[in-house]
Amino acid sequence: MTDTRQASRMERRFAALKQENRPALITFITAGDPDYANSLDTLLGLPEAGADVIELGMPFTDPMADGPAIQLANQRALASGQDMLKTLQMVRILREQDQDTPLVLMGYYNPIYRYGVKRFLEEAAEEGVDGLIVVDLPPEHDNELCIPAREAGVHFIRLATPTTDAKRLPGVLNNTSGFLYYVSSTGVTGSAAPTPEKVQQEVEAIRANTDIPIGVGFGIRTPEQAARIGQFADGVVVGSALIDCINKASTPEEGTQGVLSLTRELAAAVRTARK
Repeated sequence: MTDTRQASRMERRFAALKQENRPALITFITAGDPDYANSLDTLLGLPEAGADVIELGMPFTDPMADGPAIQLANQRALASGQDMLKTLQMVRILREQDQDTPLVLMGYYNPIYRYGVKRFLEEAAEEGVDGLIVVDLPPEHDNELCIPAREAGVHFIRLATPTTDAKRLPGVLNNTSGFLYYVSSTGVTGSAAPTPEKVQQEVEAIRANTDIPIGVGFGIRTPEQAARIGQFADGVVVGSALIDCINKASTPEEGTQGVLSLTRELAAAVRTARK
């Protein structure tokens, strides 16, 4: 695949963190939650708060892999008028002030399909999107989006789970780039906390088959959990706990401050995870 500025930004970030001997803090928020202006404020504040990689959710009416917190975030975002144009606009505004932090759009295939795959990939690459996580497109459908994304210079980040066996794993790893997202527990986002010892064994088994960085997510909510997972993972993904800061806030502004405050605590934890 042709290397591009967008593709190399992710590689540079993980290479730099490897030199620092620490994992990436990968934070997830939903674009447009609870509204465009406050969601944008949150997005723009994440790098300074300590996010090493940002996942930005593309709102969808039926986020079947997500738990209650992120389902509510999708509903709020859609109710406030968030769409793909506004989501890509948020990426463009982030890039005007930050050219270094990798950004991944995460979600489902339907909104991309409706927008038009060719148009979406062209605009995503142009605005500075580094990668895609599309949870409902398995390897058997790589021609739909994965391969065109790679050709456009956008990483395609695949998910592996505790049920991904040795026979399935090569197909998951094929055409995957940027990092591999290891779902640490079965179920939906925000579910039970992972068992670190078991997850470590599973991550090490995958690492024996690939050099790609491995990020671990699902159920990681506290700085202590992030630090423990960060002892062996290349990245620690936190989403539902950040979204809950918005869910529980009295005002949108309070939600933004809550997200950024928790991000700072998580960032401090992962920076000392291996010391």
